[in-house]
Amino acid sequence: GRRAGFITIGYRGSYTLGRDSQTDAKFRRVARIMVCGKTSLAKEVFGDTLNESRDPDRPPERYTSRYYLKFTFLEQAFDKLADAGFHMVACNSTGTCAFAHEQTDDRIWTSYTEYVFYRE
Repeated sequence: GRRAGFITIGYRGSYTLGRDSQTDAKFRRVARIMVCGKTSLAKEVFGDTLNESRDPDRPPERYTSRYYLKFTFLEQAFDKLADAGFHMVACNSTGTCAFAHEQTDDRIWTSYTEYVFYRE
């Protein structure tokens, strides 16, 4: 009785890298893991760890991209998806770079990454 469907997990990440990449990168934690997909599937997989505050009245058969998880560990999200029978079918990532301050050569890299999971 489990329904087929897709769930997409997305997050923004950033880190600072010193001049000529000679210093260790300073990573910031993942601030929020976003969930996109059919409401009923997202609730089934993530249960109480799904924060629905940005789209609280979404009907079960509708799609949303406004949910996020109450935890910040990607591996935890992947475990929950695997336990529910989902498999990763695609992923993508984008990145940009900007200088942190005019007085330094430190650069701030930001990225947005998505993982697409499917269950038959």
